[in-house]
Order: sequence, then structure tokens, then C-alpha cells
Amino acid sequence: MSLFSKKETTTLNVEGMHCQKCVARVTEALEGVEGVTSAKVSLDDANAVVEGHAYDADALVAAVQGAGFGASL
Repeated sequence: MSLFSKKETTTLNVEGMHCQKCVARVTEALEGVEGVTSAKVSLDDANAVVEGHAYDADALVAAVQGAGFGASL
């Protein structure tokens, strides 16, 4: 990965979150995906904004689903 790679931003719709513990689980799952530098998860908006370099968007969805929540791009 080049240090000069353009930063990517992806917004995911997240289903099934009911509390801040859910937000923390989704955040941890997304930040565990290779290439992700930050994940801001909103309970009120039912979404997550992910930033990073050269990550796989399908891996983001899989990570959220693996944490027990629904996700779509």
C-alpha cells in the first residue's frame, strides 16, 4: 500500500442495533477489517461511515454480519 493512496469512504446501512453496546460491537468489527483506519457508527442514523485505504467493501458487510447485525452498502 502506498502512503499516497487516496483515502476511501464508505457508508453502510446497519440493521439490528439497539444500544451503545451494539454500536461498540459494530465499530470493533469494522475497525478489524484490513485497510480500515476509522469507523464512525451511528445508532440514531442506523449507519456506519468507514474510512481507510484499499479495503474491500464486501469485507465490511461480512464483518458487520459476523458481529450479528444486518448490513448493506
